[in-house]
Amino acid sequence: MACLIFGTLLALAAGAIPAQDAVRPDAPIKVLLHLQAGDIVIALDVEHAPLSTANFLHYVDQKRYDNARFYRALKVDDTGQYGLLQGGLRGGRIQEFKPIAHESPAATGLHHVEGAVSMARNAPGTATSEFFIVVGDLPSLDGGPDDPGYAVFGHVESGMPLVHDMLSLPRSQDVGDGSMSGQILAEPVKILSARRVAPAPAPAKAP
Repeated sequence: MACLIFGTLLALAAGAIPAQDAVRPDAPIKVLLHLQAGDIVIALDVEHAPLSTANFLHYVDQKRYDNARFYRALKVDDTGQYGLLQGGLRGGRIQEFKPIAHESPAATGLHHVEGAVSMARNAPGTATSEFFIVVGDLPSLDGGPDDPGYAVFGHVESGMPLVHDMLSLPRSQDVGDGSMSGQILAEPVKILSARRVAPAPAPAKAP
């Protein structure tokens, strides 16, 4: 617990996460992504990935994911059983917040399994608004001795059939540079809104 609090305080001091967006590790938090095509509910792992979770909630609470897009669909194999769907504010007009410190799978114990939600980035410590959802198990994204991997911070609680459907949407062959060539959706899927899901009321105590 001490390490968790210390890490969060460091992030606050660096200006990466406003104080009002710090979250308690004992509070289950879910976010509803309302899309053009349906809904996806994400359960956040506050206890194991506090910095990435607080960063994601900062964008949610400031409504900066409203009208953002899922725009990248990477199939690792031809069957569509493995891949990732990426979304965020890339190419948009909404300003991103400061990058956050990297929370590696080796430190958090969270892995890139079916439905995992992870921060997209360039170098470690550059993640901002971009995130992706994993289709199938992709342990290579966890990293290794000389690779810090990507920062998992939650998982899809409901809506994976929709994610699988979006992974198979048509992609443009003319858009996308370098590693993203041929991976950009011809018609990105808009995130109409992103909101916290109100927690269920506590059960009434017996008299």
